Amino acid sequence: MPDFDDATRLEGGEGRYAITLSSDYEIWGPNGGYLAAVALRAAGMEAAIKRPASISCHFISRAAFEPVRLDVRTLQKGRRAESFHVEMTQGERTVLQAIVRTSAAGPGHVHDYAVAPDVPGPEGIQPYHEIFADEGPPPFRFWENFEGRPTVPVEWVKENRKRDPVLREWQKFVPTATFDDPFVDAGRYVLFLDTFAWPAGSGPYRSPDPPEYVAPNLDVTAWFHRPAPESEWILADHDAPISHGGMLWAQGRIWSQDRKLIASGGAQCLYVADARGNAGGGK
Repeated sequence: MPDFDDATRLEGGEGRYAITLSSDYEIWGPNGGYLAAVALRAAGMEAAIKRPASISCHFISRAAFEPVRLDVRTLQKGRRAESFHVEMTQGERTVLQAIVRTSAAGPGHVHDYAVAPDVPGPEGIQPYHEIFADEGPPPFRFWENFEGRPTVPVEWVKENRKRDPVLREWQKFVPTATFDDPFVDAGRYVLFLDTFAWPAGSGPYRSPDPPEYVAPNLDVTAWFHRPAPESEWILADHDAPISHGGMLWAQGRIWSQDRKLIASGGAQCLYVADARGNAGGGK
């Protein structure tokens, strides 16, 4: 598998970039978090302030694993903050629209009241690829880009038990776990904030049978609080407290291995009928 840096690497310059989407990020088509990470990196190519602050991304149409173009338009450039609009297109179709903010570090009040969930660390937890070793590869190539370790008992995972709409699991990119580029590093966080919305929300409806519905993301938003490029393991901490009127909302927090809050965000998902099986939970 190529690493995340290679899978998001862009060609071009002066606000116009191109990439061939990697089929290694296939899950119901190209994973939305992967697309958002590509858009984030495109903005980073134009940014003078190399510190991502946020991204808000709308998914407009489903992409294919083919070349896409990214047009980056500068909306604001200041000494402390910048704003960029990113449009990803494939042929004549718009794939996504995103707004990216950057912000330079500066003086201000400092506090941290964020409390990480009380779950075991990744050390000693059996990874998904060992839990399901007798069942062959995962149903989507996407999951081969990570080593995931669930914080719930192994039997819950094996039996696909119903649970509250909460998901907490450690994830590490493979073959390369961390990245020096701050926009690639932040791309790790937005990818997981997008990806685990549906696995969290599907908790009360899980069973060994194919689900009646799946819920692809309409959008994803991420706020980046502090960089943590040294943290190989990151904890995805998601809950989906409401599902109503054909939509599911999930909020997420991303914690470093030393339990510092590094990013937060959320996604709104749209239910569609589907019988292809549960795509979540790392399996």
